[in-house]
Amino acid sequence: MSQIIIFAIPIFITLTVVEYLYGVLTRRNTYRLNDTISSLSQGLLSQTIAACTPLFQIGLYSMLYQHIPGWGHSNLWETWYGIALAVIIYDFCDYWLHRTSHECNFFWAAHVVHHQSQHFNFSTALRQESAYPIVGCMFFFPMAFLGIPPEIYGTAALVVLLYQFWIHTEHIGKLGWFDRIFASPSNHRVHHSINARYIDKNYGAIFVIWDRLFGTFEPESETCVYGTLVPLNSWNPVKAVSSVFSDMAKKIAHAGSWADKARFIYKYPGWTPSHYLPTTGDTTAQINNRAKYDPSVSKNRAIAAVIFFMLASATTIILIWHEENMSWTNKFLTAVLVAGILWMAGKMISARKIARSELLSI
Repeated sequence: MSQIIIFAIPIFITLTVVEYLYGVLTRRNTYRLNDTISSLSQGLLSQTIAACTPLFQIGLYSMLYQHIPGWGHSNLWETWYGIALAVIIYDFCDYWLHRTSHECNFFWAAHVVHHQSQHFNFSTALRQESAYPIVGCMFFFPMAFLGIPPEIYGTAALVVLLYQFWIHTEHIGKLGWFDRIFASPSNHRVHHSINARYIDKNYGAIFVIWDRLFGTFEPESETCVYGTLVPLNSWNPVKAVSSVFSDMAKKIAHAGSWADKARFIYKYPGWTPSHYLPTTGDTTAQINNRAKYDPSVSKNRAIAAVIFFMLASATTIILIWHEENMSWTNKFLTAVLVAGILWMAGKMISARKIARSELLSI
């Protein structure tokens, strides 16, 4: 199933180039080289991690499916309408995983990567999370109890994933009745925004009916500001993945009680005990006027970053294509190699020079 992604890559690249050219021609360009490399790097990193963690991607689901009572199995799931129903059920389960990922700090730590870009374009769609499938796989276990075979589960997951690509764009406006039923560019712009009225809204991947049913729907009504309330301000792909986990670990270590230690894990992102000194978040005006992270780099370093990224892309494609015949050790070492190359790409588009000690510690 993962090899299908390889065949989808040329389509993703073509549509991304088309969106970029359209933006340039209409003077509404939504791309920057550094941000695009950063987002696409997370996509590559997520694919290498997925190759190393098949247990969480499909393994646990398959084991559960094999041990459920026989009444759950049905030929229904082999029909076209059965597959369509499986997609709807997957989307419903994904809604609750997605919502939990915004309301629980531990799950937010795994999901935050997808929201760190301060731009909204097709490359943002490919800014996938590496830890998300690992921590969130249990949300889809009810599908196994319904008797949905692993291959149909995988198909539904792929359909939901691929659908979400096209809704990451600023160049498609409101779509009338479509916006009231389905996830659309307008609805998803709201979800990626840090405007006060837009926070934690529009979780649906294919359908926003779930948001309307459970009170999390918000129509687009004002200019969107993208990113996270606490900006990453880094092109380091490893830091992007680990930033919230690291922050959470520090808070747990310094928490005064075991109860507070636990709350830093399951409470909402940004939670602090009431006896802590109050912190003041950015005002609406500060959010609207926030400068995008955009360190100036030389042309040579930008070219070097592109070369490193292309090398990481080629290595990732080779890994995905041959993963079934590779040992876990070789897959792990390849993933580490890809992460190291992407780390170098990130350093190339950062303003600060690379210290020799950093090169030796990669």
